[in-house]
Amino acid sequence: MTVKGRITIVQGDLTEQDVDAIVNAANNDLQLGGGVAGAIRRKGGPAIQEECNRIGPIPLGEAAITTGGNLKARCVIHAASMALGQPTTEANLRASTRASLLRAREKGLATVAFPAVGTGIAAFPMRRCAEVMLEEAARHLAGETSVREVRFVLYDRDAYEVFRQVNDEGMTSSE
Repeated sequence: MTVKGRITIVQGDLTEQDVDAIVNAANNDLQLGGGVAGAIRRKGGPAIQEECNRIGPIPLGEAAITTGGNLKARCVIHAASMALGQPTTEANLRASTRASLLRAREKGLATVAFPAVGTGIAAFPMRRCAEVMLEEAARHLAGETSVREVRFVLYDRDAYEVFRQVNDEGMTSSE
């Protein structure tokens, strides 16, 4: 299967994905506040934040893995693309996406679902987010990995359309 065939883009609720791991758009303190992190905290239950409290803080651009709590996903990978109350930078987005996929590989996970990391409260531009994250996913999938599918789960239609368009435009070189 081609790299492109292993990347899926869907519109939906990240917290409802039946995958090995979902990725949290995290701050480096691993405090699950609002946005994606808040939804994960509410649906996943207190075990996720309790484990984050034992692990955090982590360096910007890194990723940590915890239980999935009550979620369908058995794990949550926390991609630290920002400091609490700060914007996401391209370097941190790229590094935390890469680190998330490395954590998945280290755990032998096959399916990982990402949101549009950093585009909410951290204000990273959606199109550039799609370009960076899709590029990192393709690069990872082209190497040796346990990951069979990287799914991008976008909550709203506009974000879904941006990721779909960027994937259609830029991923043909990875086939």
